[in-house]
Amino acid sequence: MDKDLESIQEARRLLESASQAFQQFENFTEDQVERVLAEISKVGIANAEPLARLAVEETGYGTVEHKTLKNLFCADDVYRAIRPMKTVGIVNEDKEKKVFEVASPIGVVAAIIPSTNPTSTTIYKALIALKGRNAIVFSPHPSATRCIIETSRLIADAAERAGAPKGVISCMKVSTMEGTAELMKHSLTSLILATGGTGLVKAAYSAGKPAFGVGPGNVPSYIEKTADVPKAVRDILTGKCFDNGTLCSSEQAIICDAAVKDAVLDELRKQGAHLCSPAEKDLLEKTIQTPRRTLNTQIVGKSAARIAELAGFQVPGGTRALVAHADKVGPNYPISMEKLSPTLGFYVVSDWREGCAKSIEILNFGGLGHTLSLHTRDDEIVRQFGLHKPAFRICVNTPAALGAVGYTTNLFPAMTLGCGAAGGNITSDNISPLHLINLKRVAYGVRDVAAPPPKPVAAVSEAASPARGTIEKVVEQWLGARSAPPVAPPLSSFKELEPAPPAPKVEKKPEKPVGFVCEDDVRSAVLAHSKIVVGKKTIITPSARDLGDASDVFVLSD
Repeated sequence: MDKDLESIQEARRLLESASQAFQQFENFTEDQVERVLAEISKVGIANAEPLARLAVEETGYGTVEHKTLKNLFCADDVYRAIRPMKTVGIVNEDKEKKVFEVASPIGVVAAIIPSTNPTSTTIYKALIALKGRNAIVFSPHPSATRCIIETSRLIADAAERAGAPKGVISCMKVSTMEGTAELMKHSLTSLILATGGTGLVKAAYSAGKPAFGVGPGNVPSYIEKTADVPKAVRDILTGKCFDNGTLCSSEQAIICDAAVKDAVLDELRKQGAHLCSPAEKDLLEKTIQTPRRTLNTQIVGKSAARIAELAGFQVPGGTRALVAHADKVGPNYPISMEKLSPTLGFYVVSDWREGCAKSIEILNFGGLGHTLSLHTRDDEIVRQFGLHKPAFRICVNTPAALGAVGYTTNLFPAMTLGCGAAGGNITSDNISPLHLINLKRVAYGVRDVAAPPPKPVAAVSEAASPARGTIEKVVEQWLGARSAPPVAPPLSSFKELEPAPPAPKVEKKPEKPVGFVCEDDVRSAVLAHSKIVVGKKTIITPSARDLGDASDVFVLSD
């Protein structure tokens, strides 16, 4: 069978199974859900190192040590963070306002898994999806299929042992672009949880389904003159070198004040960074970027020594990162782009205002809305960065790579980091189970609708509104008159046909002008079809004059 057709058919089959599992799982109690999550967490912790080793062997990205830590972070830290969340039944109640909220699961989640963080992202997405009583189907990156399938198998078996229906967690084994597209667009898919490149995220948002995607992270790290320089450099290298820079929140550029430039460079050397010469920088930039001005995937997740070797120069043993001086930002300056490897651009600025401008320039080039890190002792500068910088995670005095995902900060622990509208994403949050449920709101009435005032009913005289019997008599007389032959009236009655003499002429006295007219007076006159006599000394309010002139109710007295 054609591989694309096989992948499409597999996506449909897994979605049908997931949909059936969801129909059972959505009725699970909170205790039942927690038993399933606890078993997944236990299995993830127990297999953290073997899964990390499998991921490194298959993809060639990162290190076993750091991928193990990422697996433990998701299986343990994420689990402990989501455990107290209310996602089943009535989750919130305001007795004073008489409103309560009920958690409602989304349905079947299509989860796209990247090659840079394959096993940890699989564990993380399974936990947050099932916490909301959803089913999940994984589409693995083609270069990480084996390790993602194995992770999915382990946690699916764990979920089923804990009582979850079969099919609540599943993974495509034949992964193609066409199969992934079918998974995202299928009618049984309720929501897409996409982690990957810009093209994939755009495809997810174009699938016609609700989607949570993430933008690229071109993270600038600014060292202000009041910073603890040794700690700042240590934090930056820790974040940059963690799993060889494969986290999208890892630092991509150092920006430092001129006042601390020499101290920063000295610390970089002491702490294992290699400062590239101009010739080495040229070689490095040619290796970072392809002729099409895209990132060369051959350097992704590789060690500094391996990247230098690919570029054509040697670095001392134990080198942790490659640092190259830079001035400008943009496609003609590859060191300024997101590199997903232990390579850093180095910029020098005069003060924090210029540091702000350079940070924004770097974010605009490829990391808008994602993450920025700041090293300073000046809290006012921190506030200014927080108020004005276009990044939704600003990590202060901590590694950006680990602070943004919630490992070294109190942000929600997550492997999917929204970049907000600035980065083309639907949210700026770290994605949690609360993004994968809907809230049903039940609200009691607390106010009555005010009834409109009754309309006045004009009195009708008996003559104007005759009784039913009177009407019948008039009709009978009229019909009888039509059938009877005409009779000439007596001569005396002709006097009644003569015109009546004119009524005596009564001279009408002119009305006196009123002294004051308001808007209500004019409205009453309009309703009564009458006039208002005004004189030169009559006081008329502006609103009354406008309405009176428009309705022609004023009569000017001499």
